[in-house]
Amino acid sequence: MEAKKSKKADLESKRILFFEVGLTVSILLAILAFEWKSPAGINTSLIAELGNNNGTIELPPITTDPKEMVKPDPPKVVISEKIIVVDNNVEPNYNTDIFEEPKDAYVPPVIRIEEKEVDEPFERVEVMPTFDKGDANHFRNTYVIPNIRYPQEAIDNGVIGVAYVEFVVERDGRVTNVKVLNKIDKSLEREAIRVVSSSPRWEPGINNGVKVRVKFVIPIKFVLNN
Repeated sequence: MEAKKSKKADLESKRILFFEVGLTVSILLAILAFEWKSPAGINTSLIAELGNNNGTIELPPITTDPKEMVKPDPPKVVISEKIIVVDNNVEPNYNTDIFEEPKDAYVPPVIRIEEKEVDEPFERVEVMPTFDKGDANHFRNTYVIPNIRYPQEAIDNGVIGVAYVEFVVERDGRVTNVKVLNKIDKSLEREAIRVVSSSPRWEPGINNGVKVRVKFVIPIKFVLNN
C-alpha cells in the first residue's frame, strides 16, 4: 500500500518561493557590502600597511627645513635718552633720636629696700673682750663668785645647783642679754642673772679692726657650806 503525503507537508510546490527569497537576501547582502564605509577617523591605509610591514609602522618624514623655521623675536630693550643728574653732596638724614629715650617716657620708681643690719654677736673674734685684763674665767672667779648672795629660800630648802649663764659684751663694754640656759631653782636663777648683769664694763672685742659684740657662757655653782 503506498503512503500518501499531505498537501501541507509537501514542500515541492514551494520550491520556487524559497529560491526567490534566497536570491533576494543574497542581493541585499551584496548591496550592503558595496555600501559599507569605515568608521570616521580611522585610517584604513595604515592598517593595510601594518599587515604588509610585519607589525611596524613607518612615520612620515619631516619635510620642514629647520633653517626655514620662524624664530621668535628677541626681547626689546628700551633705552631712555634722558639722563637725570643727582648731586653727590646730599647728606644722609641720620636720626639720632632713635637711640635716645623719649622725654616723656615712663620711668618706673626706684624701690629701695633697706637692708637690716645683721648684728648677731660673735663667739670667737681676733681680740676677745677682757674683764680687768682677764678672760671670762677671771670675771667669774674675781667678780661673780665673791658677789653671790645665796638666797635664803634656797638655804631653807637646801637647794643647790649649777646655773649656765649666757651674756653679751657690747661694743661699749656693757654686759647685756643675760639669761640662764638650763633649768634650775628660780631663786638661784634670779641671783645668777642679778650678779652678772651688775658687772662693770669690759674691754670690748675687736674683729678686723672693728669693735664687735661677743657672747659668753659661764657656769655658776651654788653650794651650801656646812
